[in-house]
Amino acid sequence: MLKLLIIIIILFCVLAGTGWYLAGYTMGIIRQSLEHARAWQEDHYDLSFYDRLEKEDYTVESYDGYILHAQHLKNPEGRGRWVIISHGYTDNRFGALKYAKMYLDDGFDVIVYDLRGHGLNEPTFCTYSARERKDLLAIIADARERFGPLGVLGIHGESLGAATSIACLESKPELDFVVADCGFSNIADVLKQGASAMHVPGAAIDLASAAAKLRYGYSYKDMRPIDCLKDNQVPIMFIHGAADNFILPQHSRDMQAATAGYSELHLIEDAPHAMSVLTDPEAYRGHLYAFLKNIGIDE
Repeated sequence: MLKLLIIIIILFCVLAGTGWYLAGYTMGIIRQSLEHARAWQEDHYDLSFYDRLEKEDYTVESYDGYILHAQHLKNPEGRGRWVIISHGYTDNRFGALKYAKMYLDDGFDVIVYDLRGHGLNEPTFCTYSARERKDLLAIIADARERFGPLGVLGIHGESLGAATSIACLESKPELDFVVADCGFSNIADVLKQGASAMHVPGAAIDLASAAAKLRYGYSYKDMRPIDCLKDNQVPIMFIHGAADNFILPQHSRDMQAATAGYSELHLIEDAPHAMSVLTDPEAYRGHLYAFLKNIGIDE
């Protein structure tokens, strides 16, 4: 009996330790510096437009006192249109610039910012939209107070930024449109897919979710942007790389089916994860401008 009890205790400790480690691994953030992120952009497309712009750096206090660093890219021919762009996991504001020129060319002022735990912000863990959506709501509210009145305001996100953009719709912010590029409908499925590729059972992710709740106060069940779309009426353009094997295009399909409002879904052929705009920039630009026309922003 004592031997069995010892085995049970050891097994429990191994499982608990595994869950604790996986929770930390999946919710940790390996941060890129602004310099490293900028260098990556410059290697992949012409960033000279950014240097010519007048820019304003500022900070926003989020719901819990956390400070977010943001930057306003001033459009010299602004038409009262604004867009807030949210970057992907481990990236920073420079990761949003690959989308900025399309909006600048269409008369938008652009706001880019560092998501919680990224860029110039204080280090912290990632909650895959649970806290990040509240941060985006703070950025939206601040923009309306700082720069308002705003004629048109939309949000555009990539990957984690897309999930954050979708999740913030639960609070029904005053927005004119959303563009969600390669976002996940729920983080657990992404993690289980990754675990399966490494021949790790999906139960390990469930274990990590329970450990994350104990360690951070959030489980993966709190990270389901798709659940925020039931009553949504803000027009959404979902766009996804057809060759994305990290966050599968099915996530965008599922979210399009879940939203109650107007939506479009566009797949970019041969594009891997978060590379649609660089794989086929003309198609991407065309889809964006057509979407804005379809919802009455571009006539």
